[in-house]
Amino acid sequence: MRVLLTGGSGFIAAHCVDYLLQRGHSVVFTVRSDEKGQKILKNHPDQPKDKLSYVIVGDIAKEDAFDEAVKSDPPFEGVLHTASPFHFNVTDPKKDLLDPAIIGTTGILKAVKKSAPTVKRIVITSSFASILNATTHEKTYSERNWNPITEEEAVQNPANAYRASKTFAERAAWDFVEKEKPNFDIATICPPLVLGPVVHYLNSLDTINTSNERVRNMIQGRLKESGLPATGVFIWVDVRDVALAHVKALEVPEAGGKRFFITAGHYSNADIADIIKKDFPDLADKLPSELKSDKPADVYGIDNSRSKEVLGLKYRELKDTVDDTVKSLLEVGA
Repeated sequence: MRVLLTGGSGFIAAHCVDYLLQRGHSVVFTVRSDEKGQKILKNHPDQPKDKLSYVIVGDIAKEDAFDEAVKSDPPFEGVLHTASPFHFNVTDPKKDLLDPAIIGTTGILKAVKKSAPTVKRIVITSSFASILNATTHEKTYSERNWNPITEEEAVQNPANAYRASKTFAERAAWDFVEKEKPNFDIATICPPLVLGPVVHYLNSLDTINTSNERVRNMIQGRLKESGLPATGVFIWVDVRDVALAHVKALEVPEAGGKRFFITAGHYSNADIADIIKKDFPDLADKLPSELKSDKPADVYGIDNSRSKEVLGLKYRELKDTVDDTVKSLLEVGA
């Protein structure tokens, strides 16, 4: 299958490239600069241009950002849309988070409908943020749940803006398909905290993804005195499982028209720190001496059965993910 992958230098997307190539697909990825595009190509030196290439898409929040990117010879059959902002350095929640997420998502759908009639499926990176109800947690979360956040709440603070950006963007995608009846169907991937090895050629310790910052801070001794921060969302998943879920959702016919809640299970920051202490004794003195879990006894349940049944996912264990994450951070100089 010929696949367009948006946001090619992102944490999840970089792993998607690996799985797509391993599974025999040809890939065109979007990046904001030639420099990033060349870095990715250099790290797949054995791939010919017809198997791996890139196009520049400057600002995904522009209405027509993807109009040219979706045109290809030979034409695309699938799209993985992973490009969306995730950070909390926000000055204007609407401009910095909401608009790029929503317009970026509807923009790619419009562009494909208009100029890429051969595309049969678009897989969109959403988030547990679009499932979660932060005020009154569900007893058990699954794809049936939607975050009830309102537009008024969305602009109150960066955390709300991020959750709303994911919720509104995913809803906008489902609405688009329902109203426009395009030539393709969609599937959405909703992971919580994504941990896992960083892609060394794209990262320095200052530019790692937001989710892995907690592991970096632990092994650099930044939390030794202050203690572990609050865990936040008590569920996690390995980036490689998320990437494979994207690719499988493109390949498996039954995945069309479905949301997928992609999670391996529960954790706390103390669980991560415990694994680091046991498996990397040299780093033990960088961590707080007392490690106390903040995970509540009655933490919400999860139902990830659809991802196992439809996509055939087998989730990695936290220990393996933490070990691989730490090793990858040490490689980039932690």
